[in-house]
Amino acid sequence: MVTSEFRLFKFMLLSMSIAVSLALACPVLAFDIKTGVTKESGPFDLFKFGFKAYKNGQKEEAVEAYKYAAEKGHTGSRWALANMYADGDGVAQDDFEAFKIYSEIAQQGVEPGSEDTGFFINALLSLANYYRHGISGSPVKIDLNQARQLYFQVASTFGVPEAQFQLAQMMLAGEGGSANINQAKKWLNQARKSGHPGAMAVFGNILFDEGQSARGLALMTAALDRCKPKDCSWMQSLQEDAFSVASETDRRTAISLSHTIASGSDN
Repeated sequence: MVTSEFRLFKFMLLSMSIAVSLALACPVLAFDIKTGVTKESGPFDLFKFGFKAYKNGQKEEAVEAYKYAAEKGHTGSRWALANMYADGDGVAQDDFEAFKIYSEIAQQGVEPGSEDTGFFINALLSLANYYRHGISGSPVKIDLNQARQLYFQVASTFGVPEAQFQLAQMMLAGEGGSANINQAKKWLNQARKSGHPGAMAVFGNILFDEGQSARGLALMTAALDRCKPKDCSWMQSLQEDAFSVASETDRRTAISLSHTIASGSDN
């Protein structure tokens, strides 16, 4: 149960975490003796092989390489394998299997400044998502308190906008703890300063309801300039509802201010 925005976030983390791997990787051939990469190869070589195989559409070979590397403790391979199970990408979808692998990464922890930080962060976010919604037919039940704690950990320790946004949403709804609009506004404001469109929309809606009509409407309008059309239907509904009741002066002010916000000059 993963949103398209969350999938995009996972892909961005992967791109950041394996930049060095891409620079060093070689063209992929078949997973056999000709490549010089076998199941006995080192975990990093197997990971590079698996990633290139995946990019070339050779997903069965990617899974095989990732599994061998994961058995040797390679965090990036574990993460990639978990994502494939979560998305049913090259393997049968199995959220519980993905959950178990993400849990292994989370329990392993990460050293400050480690190249595995991106994988660790994503594992925590994925676990939070699973705890928030549960996994049908598995021992993983909805645990809103655990989900909220994980989002808080990522939001506060690593400053990840998606975690800040999800934490704020839970605080607004009183999920996993008491409702706290002031704390929610703090996290939304931090996330929107990083350009998170969902945070812009929700924070703007709160400000609008509190009487800051022009600024609230400006944030909701700026959010529509940043998000992908397929992800923006709920944001557009918020913006249109506010726009319909705003004064003409507030509308004009909001449109002008939204360009400043969208450009990142309002942080």
